[in-house]
Amino acid sequence: MVYDESVIRRLKRMEGQIRGVMRMMEEGKDCKEVVAQLSAVRSAADKAMAYIVAQNLEQCITEEKERGGDTGKLVKEAVELLVKSR
Repeated sequence: MVYDESVIRRLKRMEGQIRGVMRMMEEGKDCKEVVAQLSAVRSAADKAMAYIVAQNLEQCITEEKERGGDTGKLVKEAVELLVKSR
């Protein structure tokens, strides 16, 4: 699978957020501030995972339809993957 530039940008933003959290911790920032930033990172990671799964699912469904196969199993696998990621 080829990942598009938007998902790479999302991950780079998350990388910056993580660096920011580490800096906050080194500076002894308040726990609430650190946790709020970590929550933002988790939310960004959830969105990135959902986007990646959706893109992959779309590609897999297209390929499976071309082969005349059953796409229901693919959808089930994608849902299970998302559920496991939580």
